[in-house]
Amino acid sequence: MNQKNQKIIVPIIVAILLILYYVLYFAILIAMLPGILIKILFVIVPLALAGVTIYVCVQRIQEIRSGEEDDLSKY
Repeated sequence: MNQKNQKIIVPIIVAILLILYYVLYFAILIAMLPGILIKILFVIVPLALAGVTIYVCVQRIQEIRSGEEDDLSKY
């Protein structure tokens, strides 16, 4: 496995762990809270956070593939 492929695996693992955390945390909250409106809100929030996490992960993979592996070196 080359160096670029190894650098792509890390953002994917981090994204998966974050999404699992969101889902588990909000699933516990949903189970404990009464009211359907609150439960709907607590379903929308982790879905939005998961969507943002996936978007950032895809951007990071594109940066790695294009060769911009160290963003901070530009500043």
